[in-house]
Amino acid sequence: MKLVLRGHHLLCLQGFQGYGYDENFVKNMTKINNERKSEGTTVLLTNSPDDICRSCPNLKNNLCQDKSANERIISMDNEVLTHLDTTKEYNSLDLFNQVENIFNSKESVREICYNCMWHDECLFYQNL
Repeated sequence: MKLVLRGHHLLCLQGFQGYGYDENFVKNMTKINNERKSEGTTVLLTNSPDDICRSCPNLKNNLCQDKSANERIISMDNEVLTHLDTTKEYNSLDLFNQVENIFNSKESVREICYNCMWHDECLFYQNL
């Protein structure tokens, strides 16, 4: 299986516990979260709509909500992606181990997670 994931979703998936915008989104996020934990899964990185976004009710005309929100989300992606090689196809298990080692404190995710609407429910953020 090959996944395409936004930078900030590498953090979101680690803290996902079944919350989401609607039932369709949660179902897709659960599926992707399970796939990323599978042995043969690979990941391509992006700072644009990905396999998770395709089920998000806020995605309109390839933008997240509106231009301002979309720019903020791209900024979150880019903050994560500065630590990774975006030209590489990663083994998913290796990638998530690498991300966990890079983003291992609340300070390391301050610019990414602080204003996120989900950070009170996110196990990744709460466990830092």
